[in-house]
Amino acid sequence: MDSGSAFVAHEVDLHGHRAVYRIAGEGPAVVLIHGMVNSSRHWAAVASRLAGSHLVIAPDLIGHGDSATPRGDYSLGAHAASIRDLLAALGLERATIVGHSLGGGVAMQFFYQFPQRTERLVLISSGGLGRGVSPLLRAAALPGSAALLSLATRPRLVGAIAAAGTRLRARDNPSGVYLQAVARALEPLREPGSRNAFLQTLRSVIDVQGQRVSARDRLYLLAEMPTLIVWGERDRTIPIAHGLAAERAIPNCRFEALPRAAHFPNLEDPESLARVLAEFLATTSPARFEDSEWGEVVGRRARATIRRVA
Repeated sequence: MDSGSAFVAHEVDLHGHRAVYRIAGEGPAVVLIHGMVNSSRHWAAVASRLAGSHLVIAPDLIGHGDSATPRGDYSLGAHAASIRDLLAALGLERATIVGHSLGGGVAMQFFYQFPQRTERLVLISSGGLGRGVSPLLRAAALPGSAALLSLATRPRLVGAIAAAGTRLRARDNPSGVYLQAVARALEPLREPGSRNAFLQTLRSVIDVQGQRVSARDRLYLLAEMPTLIVWGERDRTIPIAHGLAAERAIPNCRFEALPRAAHFPNLEDPESLARVLAEFLATTSPARFEDSEWGEVVGRRARATIRRVA
């Protein structure tokens, strides 16, 4: 499949809904899954650096970017199934799965549901590895937040936040990166459909106490899967400690910290992120799981715990 060197947008009808994706390059497939209130556009700088040796596919998750915003299921499992269906529509059986933030949770769910379609797994500032998350996201999960979100997305306010972030960043104030990220997150939520999709997605994984979905009990399943974890050292949205703990729990896992990045390495330091990804792709062999082998992976631990219940 030759999509050329440009990161070109396409759309396809999946189950009656418009699904948009961007694609570039040719070679072994790499899927880039964006985070909450992001889109495939935010992978452009990374995709352009990988497209020389790989076929790069970046979907707009349902409810995000230019994809449809239906009333429906916005769970991690639903997003993972949509990516599976997109790959099937493109005639791709397997791919390296890369996920950022919410996309990291989707990537882990994709591996768990479709291990035979997963060649490698990369988690970037990923959700699903611990409870901690920024107070702003916990607050957004509260009842009544829809009205506040509608006010917060007014153009003049978003512009003021972005301008403040730019000024602070010019002075090397670390708060500047955070304010720019807030403005970037608010920008696509002006439309009611996008806000509703955001809140449904958010509440499926976060509540007032923090992240409510965790993959930590299943990290042992990655023992035979080439896995890379990447984190921005300045991340104030999800603690880097989550990534370090996951590295310890996953056999043969690699971990890379990016000093210049906060929660959005694909935007804040795409050159370093692409370099780390390219090195990982070049120095690991793709996994090959079959359905029969997956039964052995899961069953090995389960059989050791089987006992009769009175």
